[in-house]
Amino acid sequence: MGGDHGPCVTVPAVLDALKRHGELSVILVGIEAQIRPFLTEGEGSRLRIHPASEVVAMDESPALALRNKKDSSMRVAINLVKSGEADGCVSAGNTGALMAISRFVLKTLPGIDRPAICTTLPTTTGHVHVLDLGANVDSGPEHLLQFGIMGAMLVSAVEHIERPTVALLNIGEEQIKGNEVVKKAADLLRESGLNFIGNIEGDGVYKGGADVVVCDGFVGNVALKISEGLAQMLATFLREAFKKNIFTKLAALAALPVLNAFKKRADHRRYNGACLLGLKGIVVKSHGSADPFAFGNAINVALESAANGVLERISERMAQQSLSQETA
Repeated sequence: MGGDHGPCVTVPAVLDALKRHGELSVILVGIEAQIRPFLTEGEGSRLRIHPASEVVAMDESPALALRNKKDSSMRVAINLVKSGEADGCVSAGNTGALMAISRFVLKTLPGIDRPAICTTLPTTTGHVHVLDLGANVDSGPEHLLQFGIMGAMLVSAVEHIERPTVALLNIGEEQIKGNEVVKKAADLLRESGLNFIGNIEGDGVYKGGADVVVCDGFVGNVALKISEGLAQMLATFLREAFKKNIFTKLAALAALPVLNAFKKRADHRRYNGACLLGLKGIVVKSHGSADPFAFGNAINVALESAANGVLERISERMAQQSLSQETA
């Protein structure tokens, strides 16, 4: 029900995902009268509607949504994950409310103090997983260590990389750079047994030197929004340059295959779907403005996370970390 568009986007995306993934079953949670008109192909055995009488607005206070809307589609969906009726939840709704409700209902995994938002970004060599992107504006060294473990286990599970490389976002690559929190976090990551490759600067995120980049939520969210703004600005400059006169328009036609290839490679919709890592359940946040293609990719993220045992891997690794600290 959430996001900028609601069922007119989410339901078609679900129908397409069911065609692509024969092992997938979906529970559509929300107001049935608004959902059913988009079920042109009927429900079938792998799709059903679970009613909810309320919807969390995109601008609604997370605290009010948690306290006053206990039958919201978001709350009901998270409850289904807690009960085991669903293996994961995908929502394009209010990010703050989704995080608050998920943390309240599901709780965090043993050893995890705070959940983190992790998403995939394109790089020159492929892609990178970055966390935290806004769940925690103030994080200590131990939290950054936990983020590194969670990100590494996600990549290990979903991409089948035995020892993914982990880097710490900093203002310089040297060990002496950064504030005390980042310096201490680097020490903890170095001692953790993860494949920690040291600090990475902001421009290095997109060069593809790491599988996982760790940062606190304040820095991560600012970096993400700057990146999105830069991409939008460059796209605007490019359109304006090609529309300048008849000659530039002809050049645009000649360059169309290259432009289409570039657009496909940099298409942010391909990377839609941020995991709320550290919870006792799989929760994936889709961008609120997602179209069916983008929302379908968020569904893919949830499906891959569930199928590859991300929660189990994080729990096992955190147990090992706790044991090593006790014996140290």
